[in-house]
Amino acid sequence: MPAPRSDAEVPAAEAPASGPRVLKKYPNRRLYDTRSSAYITLADVKAMVLKLEDFEVRDAKSGEDLTRSILLQIILEEESGGVPMFSATMLAQMIRYYGHSMQGLMGSYLENSLQAFVDLQKRFAAAGMVQGDAQAFAPELWTQMMTGQGNPMQGMMNAYMEQSQQLVKQMQEQMVKNSGTLFPVFQPQPQPQPQPQPQPSAKPSAGPAADPPASPPTKQP
Repeated sequence: MPAPRSDAEVPAAEAPASGPRVLKKYPNRRLYDTRSSAYITLADVKAMVLKLEDFEVRDAKSGEDLTRSILLQIILEEESGGVPMFSATMLAQMIRYYGHSMQGLMGSYLENSLQAFVDLQKRFAAAGMVQGDAQAFAPELWTQMMTGQGNPMQGMMNAYMEQSQQLVKQMQEQMVKNSGTLFPVFQPQPQPQPQPQPQPSAKPSAGPAADPPASPPTKQP
């Protein structure tokens, strides 16, 4: 007869009707889905991501948000097997920005760029240019998209390029702003404007000088 499990090993059943799906991570590294009341694996979490399900991973004891940690584990597994998405050069460049003054700016730029690409993909799906799964492009359509062939496709690519250029412009403006905050000594100082000099007022001419008075006549004895 198997030994009964302790209360710490048997999570309480939870089935929230609304809100994000809550996954609990226990010290034994197992993930528990509170909605289905069952243990799940990273493959199950990846399936939730592909289905665009809203979920969060919490530590079973402390309640700490571990969602990013679990997603990073999924990325690590995907990069280790199959066709990796990130090259060694790209990963090295990303690592160099950790601890850099531009770390937050680079993170925002990458996130906005990826969101712009996702929006472009949705436009292709809405226009009926994606065959089958809306999350995947047909190879020939992908080639046409990259070469800008076709009027509708070319218009979408132009819009995507304009949006990307706008992101780069915003990044440059933020860099200039940050440089002024970090290094104010290098900011150009406003030059004082020369004040107009007062013009001397014209004095009225005094006219010819008067002759000195003649000396009084001397008396004769």
